Amino acid sequence: MLVGGCVRDRLLGIEAKDLDVEVYRVDPARLREILKQLGNVNTVGEHFSVYKLVVRNQSSDLDRVEIDVSIPRRESKSGQGHRGFLIEGDPSMTFEEAARRRDFTINAILYDPLTNDTVDPFGGRTDLENRLLKAVDPGTFIEDSLRVLRAVQLAARFELTLDPDTAELCRSIDLADIPRERIRGEFEKLLILAERPSIGLEAALELAVVDKLFPELRALVGRQSNHAAEDAVEHTKRSLDKAARVCADLKKEKRLTVMLATLCHDLSADSQARLEATLSILKKLGVYSVEGYDVRSAVLSLVREESAPNQFYESRESILDGDFRRLAQDVELDLLYRVTKACTLARAGGESSIAAAEWFIARARALGVEHEPSEPLLQGRHLLEAGVEPGPEMGRLLKRVYELQLDGEVTTRDQALSTALRIRDSNT
Repeated sequence: MLVGGCVRDRLLGIEAKDLDVEVYRVDPARLREILKQLGNVNTVGEHFSVYKLVVRNQSSDLDRVEIDVSIPRRESKSGQGHRGFLIEGDPSMTFEEAARRRDFTINAILYDPLTNDTVDPFGGRTDLENRLLKAVDPGTFIEDSLRVLRAVQLAARFELTLDPDTAELCRSIDLADIPRERIRGEFEKLLILAERPSIGLEAALELAVVDKLFPELRALVGRQSNHAAEDAVEHTKRSLDKAARVCADLKKEKRLTVMLATLCHDLSADSQARLEATLSILKKLGVYSVEGYDVRSAVLSLVREESAPNQFYESRESILDGDFRRLAQDVELDLLYRVTKACTLARAGGESSIAAAEWFIARARALGVEHEPSEPLLQGRHLLEAGVEPGPEMGRLLKRVYELQLDGEVTTRDQALSTALRIRDSNT
């Protein structure tokens, strides 16, 4: 039987990237032998018989499918914390017994790919049609605190309404035992996979997740936005939804960067307090680098400079190319444009008010600094070849010539080198 999220996604018409299969009435040892005949088998949980099967197309190593295969299993609380469970595999379990351990009814549907039959012991299909997020078993639901965060991201990703009793269960659960990496994982899904992340932020507030894990976000409640004549929570929610659209083409690490910066861009009217609150949230999420990209530093830069595009536009008659080139040394201008655009579109009449953002990115693109700062024309090796001795003086020359380059007074390497030598000679 196919189980869990892949069945839910299939019913929603979404192509499932991950497949989870439960095999009933087959001995675990025999199951492993069968899987070995189909492809490479990696053990995920030997003691409760969970295997990852990797099947490759014989004609192409690039075409591969990963399937998590397990026997049905029971989970019982055996200790403190999110991981304090005793898990026992039992191939003789019924479909209903196995499905009862799952979190929400929409994830407790089973599908037989051979007969095209659906087994739905807890009414998950009806709940999915009604866009209702409901706990399978209230008695066991409260044993796993991570389910509260799953409720938040699932509500956002599939635009679900929480069942009132399930919401009350979520509010009653202590979240202090959830590992930082699991918190980050659920919030990444909320920010990256949802078309309307605002639903997740609203759920986080409703379920007391904000109060328990991110009190910094509570500062949004009850104060007026810095960017619109409305409540800061409402502005941030709309900004998140707009940001999800304006950064949809980005890779995961930069999409996450824009979404986090948008989440934090209105935390305080005071720039230093805003930066401190942002850093606190990033630390709690354990956000550092993703795919080699320094997400933490990039988010902080975006929050610090979030007003720059509008300020540049307001002073556009006097803003110089060098101002853009210098700003590009501190923040990626393309990402800054996207945060500004999302924030602007979130305001009343925003569609007609994005002139500042579009002017800003057009100027940055014309200068070729929308993604990274200008590369110095003059390097240390060029000065060494010209007979300049290494030392502090070389560093000062490189810095001075680069400043002239940023201002557009130096445009070629030959010009940069001759300028450096002239400055050196004038100082001797």
